[in-house]
Amino acid sequence: MQMMTVAKRLGLAAATTVLAQMASAQTAIEDLEIVGAPTPGATGFQPAATELMRDLVWLDGFLLVIITIISLFVTGLMAWCVLRFNAKRNPEAATFTHNSPLEVAWTIVPIVILVFIGAFSLPILFKQQEIPEGDINITVTGYQWFWSYEYTDEDVFFESYMIGYNEGNLNAGIIEQLEEAGYSEDEFRLATDTAVIVPVGATVVMTVTGADVIHSWTIPAFGVKQDAVPGRFAQLWFNAEREGIYFGQCSELCGKDHAYMPITVKVVDPAVYEEWLAGAKEEFPA
Repeated sequence: MQMMTVAKRLGLAAATTVLAQMASAQTAIEDLEIVGAPTPGATGFQPAATELMRDLVWLDGFLLVIITIISLFVTGLMAWCVLRFNAKRNPEAATFTHNSPLEVAWTIVPIVILVFIGAFSLPILFKQQEIPEGDINITVTGYQWFWSYEYTDEDVFFESYMIGYNEGNLNAGIIEQLEEAGYSEDEFRLATDTAVIVPVGATVVMTVTGADVIHSWTIPAFGVKQDAVPGRFAQLWFNAEREGIYFGQCSELCGKDHAYMPITVKVVDPAVYEEWLAGAKEEFPA
């Protein structure tokens, strides 16, 4: 009897410790800043939170410079042709049919430009597709219309639904749910009831698939997007460099509720992640 009492006390102490860890981690998680979210009326990208996204932002600016130069050149050339070769200045039309040097030039120059662009864009593409060894491995499955996540190395599994899903437009009940989860009404249709938690600075490899139709998992601030195809497994990776809350959406038209399967990823301090993980193993056993 005495040994049973001691065992019960030890079990109670362990449970109390886990609950304390979960409460501490939850407080730290709820205090996170929202970093990756759409801004009404804004243009451009969300703040880059990974090396992959920084590369994409740089490539976008690089291509914009090239495209602007080409556009200005073509516009100027057209204006010059209109002024130089109009019927008023040239009452007698020219009789030549072609210009070999010019035709060779407008064939070779675009090829050179495309090769130049490829020399900078292909390494960025390869960096996305060459999957490194992950510190954290997560299997993501898209459903009509929610996501499931399995931390395959940690035996943690949970499903993630939009807060207020199937409850109509924004109302007092949904606002209360959002506030309980640490959000405001501005995050309606962005926030989920359960978020993916990862530590800052860790390499996360996600294996993506679909259970019914094609979905697509994406976080714009991470610069990642991968179709979730039923019967196939594809991978993406990221290494978040900044703590915060990041939102994404299913990016492949998947049915009537396609707009209602958002993605929430919370990047936390490694110590907070370990505390959350200890509680998640109890709360979300695989």
